[in-house]
Amino acid sequence: MDNPIRLHWLDPRNPEQPFPPAHLALREPNGLLAIGGDLHPTRLLRAYAYGVFPWYNADEPILWWCPDPRAVLPPTELHISRSLGRRVRSGHFRVTVDTCFDAVTAGCAGPRAHHRGTWLGDAMRVAYGELHRLGHAHSVEVWDRDALVGGLYGVAIGRMFYGESMFSRQTDASKVALVALCERLVAHDFALIDCQVASAHLTRLGAVEWSRDRFLSVARPAAAERASTGVWS
Repeated sequence: MDNPIRLHWLDPRNPEQPFPPAHLALREPNGLLAIGGDLHPTRLLRAYAYGVFPWYNADEPILWWCPDPRAVLPPTELHISRSLGRRVRSGHFRVTVDTCFDAVTAGCAGPRAHHRGTWLGDAMRVAYGELHRLGHAHSVEVWDRDALVGGLYGVAIGRMFYGESMFSRQTDASKVALVALCERLVAHDFALIDCQVASAHLTRLGAVEWSRDRFLSVARPAAAERASTGVWS
């Protein structure tokens, strides 16, 4: 176990406080880099652009992570199975973007397969809702008639999309959302989707693991580049 003294404490009064170098993250738990601070939009945007993300339970201080390896999905390498392709082509689902962000985060906060448990608490939902209202966080919604049956959300900075969570209330609904997202990102030359931590579900969809150094060497420059206009319109 690494010595916890190495952990960097963030000042909640200073959202512009820099994060420590990524190589100082703990090996166990993998990637824990800093503790504390707040979820101010300035801090969140600085974190993502630096390759760091928050993940914590409601009864914990805010924990900031930069794991090694890092799960990523190049948008051009999404794996679409035959059954998923048929589902997309069937037109059964209707897909929209940024029409009900808060409803998507509410869906992601509920129990669901393939994703981490109850980490998306009220404070996180409020914080990402504010990022959405500022134009930095986006949702993809999947509908069966007038019912929201799946979706995903994440943070877009430059040519990077930092995926946060997805949910399904019908078979393949979240996968249909991911297909729509990747089509949009490919059309606008995004470099990468950050998936944070690998899972069997993400791996089946084409996610791979990169070393932290490789991820940061691509993600940081891409986040600093200007995205093409009209990505989310």
